[in-house]
Amino acid sequence: MGIALILTLVGVLLLAAIIVFVVISTYNGLVRLRNAYKNAFAQIDVQLTRRHDLIPNLVETAKGYMQHERETLEGVISARSGAVDAQEQARNNPGDPNAMQELSGAENMLTQSLGKLFALSESYPDLKANQNMMQLSEELTSTENRVAFARQSFNDAVMAYNNKREAFPGSLIAGTFGFEAAALLEVDDPGKREAPEVSF
Repeated sequence: MGIALILTLVGVLLLAAIIVFVVISTYNGLVRLRNAYKNAFAQIDVQLTRRHDLIPNLVETAKGYMQHERETLEGVISARSGAVDAQEQARNNPGDPNAMQELSGAENMLTQSLGKLFALSESYPDLKANQNMMQLSEELTSTENRVAFARQSFNDAVMAYNNKREAFPGSLIAGTFGFEAAALLEVDDPGKREAPEVSF
């Protein structure tokens, strides 16, 4: 009887140790993956900030040539302002579904506004030939590519986190410790976010 009791006690302790190990391991894995997607968003944040910083210079350069296109220029400035605000909200809570949706919408609006600006600039040969405008356009296109790459990295990190969060035993641990689902940063037309068309 004494040996059976000891073996039962050892078995229970071993099972408890395994459960504690699984809980700790799963919890730490969720923390690592959450930090990974937050870090990935920080890379998006850097590129969006760069993008947003280029736009006032672009508008200022265009303003000298496009006096009659005030509505378009104001549209770009307004869209930039909305994108900066949405970026700030997303920066404070990367992965939050509402913040990601707002950011996606604001960035899409900015991209459309920039597209209109570049389409109109085709009508102004002196603007097309302006060295500053050409350089800013090139930097903006390069930044758009970096944003797309950073967004893909972020979405991959979010997917890994959500997979861990939803799979067993992660789903139990996530629910117990408040690990919320993270949202992807998507564009309106998946796979079709393109840099504004620039041809100088």
